Amino acid sequence: MDKKAIVLYSGGLDSTTCMAIAASEGFTTYAMSFSYGQRHSRELEVAMSNATRAGAAQHMVVEFDLRLIGGSALTSGVEVPKNGVTSGIPVTYVPARNTIFLSFALGWGETIGAQDIFIGVNAVDYSGYPDCRPEYIASFEKMANLATRSGVEGHGFRIHTPLINMTKGEIIKAGLSLGVDYSLTHSCYDPSPEGISCGLCDSCRLRLKGFAEAGIPDPLTYQPLSQQ
Repeated sequence: MDKKAIVLYSGGLDSTTCMAIAASEGFTTYAMSFSYGQRHSRELEVAMSNATRAGAAQHMVVEFDLRLIGGSALTSGVEVPKNGVTSGIPVTYVPARNTIFLSFALGWGETIGAQDIFIGVNAVDYSGYPDCRPEYIASFEKMANLATRSGVEGHGFRIHTPLINMTKGEIIKAGLSLGVDYSLTHSCYDPSPEGISCGLCDSCRLRLKGFAEAGIPDPLTYQPLSQQ
């Protein structure tokens, strides 16, 4: 019987690795990406170009606009911090984003008979977002099985977080062992108009740290003024 899984896929390092892990576990993967009013389109362009190449049987792009709410450097005119990863919740946190993403995945999963949802959240090398923590994922999974026909009828959902306790270096090594091509990913919060990563935002710094820990050069090109 075909095992289907919804994979939240941004085109980034983590979500691409997550899709490879899902496929390695025998799932047919259905990638879901979001055009949510984020400050740049590069991430979504990468996702749309590479979802099938990354192994997705189908790729859905959901559109809505979180700029109506704002509250984040990724959905407003607030500048993206580039002074290094700090403690606390940064302004790049997008209110309720993972809850919204997972809710769409839940709806698609129930429709196509996919009881498994993969999300590449990480609670080790990350920016301190509250919706990346294990207790949040456990709570959402419980809610999902209370709020859906599938859950009530005994076909419960499982939220998979294979990267949650891994360092970025460990994630990269895991992805490489599964054949992930990291030159086809994008991580930067604030790339140039040409799509070149800044090298200074939290996401770039964590990515570069991961490749350094893995002892492997990052295949991406960075803007020349970045302090790598």
